[in-house]
Amino acid sequence: MYEFDVSTLLVAFGLTVFAGLGTGVGSVMGFFSKKFNPRFLAAALGFSAGVMIYVAMIEIFVKARESLEGALGAKPGYALTTVAFFAGIAIIAIIDKIIPDYENPHEIQDHGSQAKPYVDNNDQKLMRMGFFSALAIAIHNFPEGLATFMAALSEPQLGISIAVAIAIHNIPEGVAVSVPIYYATKSRKKAFWFSLLSGLAEPVGAFIGYFLLRRWFNDVTFGFVFAAVAGIMVYISLDELLPTAEEYGEHHVAITGVIAGMVVMAVSLVMLS
Repeated sequence: MYEFDVSTLLVAFGLTVFAGLGTGVGSVMGFFSKKFNPRFLAAALGFSAGVMIYVAMIEIFVKARESLEGALGAKPGYALTTVAFFAGIAIIAIIDKIIPDYENPHEIQDHGSQAKPYVDNNDQKLMRMGFFSALAIAIHNFPEGLATFMAALSEPQLGISIAVAIAIHNIPEGVAVSVPIYYATKSRKKAFWFSLLSGLAEPVGAFIGYFLLRRWFNDVTFGFVFAAVAGIMVYISLDELLPTAEEYGEHHVAITGVIAGMVVMAVSLVMLS
């Protein structure tokens, strides 16, 4: 059974809070959408995807495999790591599937011109859209919070990288929540708090996940959860971050961001090893 000291738990929990605050940043950017550069956000989202894909496949999947192979043997451990990886993908894909497209902020929308089409719509419909977007984001953020938390428990430096990547990924989600609520209520305060609270589902997910699993934390549980986290991160990158990055900017801007994220992550892991 794994035992973690209080300082490690507090750092891990603090990083999930930081990641969740990205929706609040997105909310503020949504209010001043004419002033931010969509190409920069596209590059940042691509960078976030690069960090998450590289970390998931090079670091987290490998750590999960080592943990499971040490506990179960080489072949069974590798097989269970693979199963857990695709189980993580299946979990987040099912969450995406059960949320209707028009209420799902992870489905592609034209974020760069959101402010304009909302103005003439019905306020009640806008409020409903914003509320369900916030709910959808909160549901998605539960496993993302657990991913950040588990990574930080394993390696604080790794947790920081993932927290930054997920915080960047949360920015357009904050826009998706705050803009319709702002135009429905004419209240920046309400729009900001709805957006922020949806992101704070990340630390809630980490908290619940940890206390549900902590009694069974051993090499097998740790390896299985870590492999599932790797799958969740790859799915988020391919299904959400990269398509949204291309919506904000050109294809090559997004891909350059991806490569830059991988390079920075690779260099940091080599330097810290």
